[in-house]
Amino acid sequence: MKYKTDVVVIGGGAAGMAAAYRAKKEGVDVILLERDEDTGGVLNQCIHNGFGLQYFRKDLTGPEFKEYAKERLEDIEILFGTYVLEVRKDRTIVFVDKRGIHEIETKALVMATGARERHFNSLPVPGKRITGVFTAGLAQRFINLENLKPGSKAVILGSGDIGLIMARRLTLEGIKVEAVLEIMPYPGGLERNVQQCLKDFDIPLYLSHTVTAIEGDRRLEKVIAAQVDYKWDPIPGTEKEFEVDTLITSVGLIPQTKPVDFVETDPGFLVSNTNQTSEDWIFAAGNCTVIFDLVDYVAKEGEKAGKYAALYARGEYKKGKKVKVRKGDNIGIVHPVYIDPTQESTLYIRVSRVFDRASIKVLPLDVEVIEDEARPPEMIVVKLKPFDENIDEIEVMADELISKLG
Repeated sequence: MKYKTDVVVIGGGAAGMAAAYRAKKEGVDVILLERDEDTGGVLNQCIHNGFGLQYFRKDLTGPEFKEYAKERLEDIEILFGTYVLEVRKDRTIVFVDKRGIHEIETKALVMATGARERHFNSLPVPGKRITGVFTAGLAQRFINLENLKPGSKAVILGSGDIGLIMARRLTLEGIKVEAVLEIMPYPGGLERNVQQCLKDFDIPLYLSHTVTAIEGDRRLEKVIAAQVDYKWDPIPGTEKEFEVDTLITSVGLIPQTKPVDFVETDPGFLVSNTNQTSEDWIFAAGNCTVIFDLVDYVAKEGEKAGKYAALYARGEYKKGKKVKVRKGDNIGIVHPVYIDPTQESTLYIRVSRVFDRASIKVLPLDVEVIEDEARPPEMIVVKLKPFDENIDEIEVMADELISKLG
């Protein structure tokens, strides 16, 4: 079967739903492709609250956020149970479902394919590949959606938000969490999650620690951890042993860019402030571009991608000049990497170290934002107005702001 439309959105998570909604609102025809039998993506298994505070102005659980977003898709064609096989340069999308293989001819495409978890097997940890080792997302799915208990006693490797949230979730389900290990000298998640998920439940957090070995006969029986130095090498004599049957890993997410293989990525899609990729008809938003810390940011970026994809499909937006955004001192991540200077911009910034009080500057635009307790896990948002098209590059940098006493 062959379809024809103005905008195709691949992925029905927070970014994809927002993109489809906004593109339709702009008055174009939209087809949303979703591999599962419902929209929402990972939101469906995130039953804790804290979602939507900025986007919907409500404190929602993941499934509630999904339902609010889904209610806006009534007039949009959604094809469930689809798997995209190929995205061609001639603007044809090839996908398969239970009916067979189909093609869609489109004018613009929004990639909203999210990210996948980095697996424990990618880490240089010796030991048998035994059962009892789960990624945090898989453990969350087992407990929240499938009512399965992954184990009785656990260690969690990684203090990103999903790792912190799972420490609390396991505890509430009667699973003893012996420790959360973090290789960095600071927690990897939001401060509110450190407080609510660890401190409130007296779960110990070991900073500058990692897993050095796992032991067990078929099933995990012991996790061996050690403190690490500034090069992340284990320090002899600092080993700790935990007799547990479960290891939960929260060691990062990898943007999912397949099946598009002809646009710039590093590792996610490199986009402009209009979410346009190096291929002018392809736009991208959400965790397939960069890993965001809030779903609200993901949804906002999805809306923006849907807006500009619709404008492109109508012939009202074309790729213009791209101003390079460069990382300066003490900046770990800045998104997007290009700016169309004729449009407003939102920069998402992660500093590369902990600041008591940081001055974030965007040069040569003379923009400065002061951020108290700036930490690498938490994104700093900076708004930019359209600026002089004669500027070829802007630089984002961070410095410690020293207070003057007396």
